[in-house]
Amino acid sequence: MQKIYMCIDLKTFYASVECVERGLDPFNTNLVVADSTRGKGTICLAVSPRMKMLGVKNRCRIFEIPPTIKYITAMPRMKKYIEYSANIYAIYLKYFSKDDIHVYSIDEAFMDATSYLNLYQLSPIELAKKIIKDIYKTYGITATAGIGTNMYLAKIALDITAKHNPNNIGYLDEEKYKKELWHHRPLTDFWQIGRGIDRRLNKMRILDMYDIAHADPKRLYKEFGVNAEFLIDHSWGKESCTIADIKAYKPKNNSISNSQILFEDYSFVKARLVLKEMVELGSLRLVENNLVTDTVNLYIGYSKDVIKATRGNKKNRKLYKCIFRTFKSIFTNI
Repeated sequence: MQKIYMCIDLKTFYASVECVERGLDPFNTNLVVADSTRGKGTICLAVSPRMKMLGVKNRCRIFEIPPTIKYITAMPRMKKYIEYSANIYAIYLKYFSKDDIHVYSIDEAFMDATSYLNLYQLSPIELAKKIIKDIYKTYGITATAGIGTNMYLAKIALDITAKHNPNNIGYLDEEKYKKELWHHRPLTDFWQIGRGIDRRLNKMRILDMYDIAHADPKRLYKEFGVNAEFLIDHSWGKESCTIADIKAYKPKNNSISNSQILFEDYSFVKARLVLKEMVELGSLRLVENNLVTDTVNLYIGYSKDVIKATRGNKKNRKLYKCIFRTFKSIFTNI
């Protein structure tokens, strides 16, 4: 039986929630979600669709918004967004079993719709339309959907093709993918291809999915190791992972992390104080969850887009002072 997956995304979710809460239309309202008390350098967690139409990019900083644009600034309310997300998940449960739903993020979820199409006597696009309409009617949030014969194609249909369709729904199978997207550029539009991978591919004179599909696999494996397998499969529109596989997966290792964005250049002493606070939080999380660790990692991004990374190893020690000594040593010698 041909598998059919859906990937549903809640459009500019945080900004849309803030607009709905104010009785405003996200497509006619200039609104950004950001903590403006942290200065002009703070990152906007979301901007309304209207702001995007004006050329403002999502995840921009406040100072990057043109001064000619007047807008509402909404303080982030994660509890409220989680509440909306949970309520919309309840809508998904009206149509699918929880075993056939994979929540990918707070505003995005995959569904295996294969066995439900006969049940509802609907085509994949008709079912997607019904769910999107239900979400909008109930909560005023606009959703988009990608439909594909595997999870990867559903995601690509969502990210690339849905935005060009008036019904906010995209559909891809392997043949349609090759016909329409083999020569699509840039490669960073494709799921799991970031700027770093894109630069490495460009150096190999690989500029699109067609080039990956027809490249010498040995060159790709030499450059990317085992990850080349995913690049090659995805270039042909193939993906073997299913929602059932995801549900059955049990990770061998766990990790916890913390990060801070600084809005100006910090001195060594001030930056080390921030590091101390972050290590305190991380240590408390270890204690609260009865966890131990044998590895700590520290990454520092510099203002001139230079990134350094290093790693320190310690044997399972829970004490905060031991962990901080390790981080301080790494920080001092970075």
